[in-house]
Amino acid sequence: MTVPLPPLPPAADDAYRPGGRSLADHVDREHRALLGLAGQVTDPGLDGARRREVLDVLTAAVSRHLSAEEQYFFPAARAAVPESGELVDREIEADAALLTALKGLSGPDDPAVADVADRVRRHVSRVAALLAPLREVASDAELIRLGNRWEIAEEAAPTRPHPGTPATPPWNKIVEPAVGVLDKVRDVVSGRRTRLADLERPRDL
Repeated sequence: MTVPLPPLPPAADDAYRPGGRSLADHVDREHRALLGLAGQVTDPGLDGARRREVLDVLTAAVSRHLSAEEQYFFPAARAAVPESGELVDREIEADAALLTALKGLSGPDDPAVADVADRVRRHVSRVAALLAPLREVASDAELIRLGNRWEIAEEAAPTRPHPGTPATPPWNKIVEPAVGVLDKVRDVVSGRRTRLADLERPRDL
């Protein structure tokens, strides 16, 4: 059973291997980053300004990650491993709850930040269980092609939580990039940090 993807170029054959990073690599790497951010944002030794920056980056990272996941990973898992459909449905519901929890935070000192961090950790554990069977049935080429589309989706994805947007194709592939444009404009205007690398930059004086 194959993962739903656009057809390969006419010259491609079964040995064709596209360039890029596989979807599994993207998911694993980002899950490690999310776990690190969840640990930082709940660190009692973090000062208020730094906690705000970490929370902004965690919020943006989760928003981008879930957007790409719902556009490509979940449809692939559902198609390639039909018995995973119920788990995918539950995870989509959990994603919406995580985005709702993020959106409801009043600030970095909100006690609900700990709940958000726990939701992130549970998300990582559940999705890892969905990724394992997909790895077994999808070819390397399929996983790389999915990874390339994941990268494109994340670049266009929202950087703020929008739990009310569509969570399944095709509508999420249309709505999420449009919402993402507005989010990025707001980020630029406000100077909000949204990437892990941003946390390494010195604060403006």
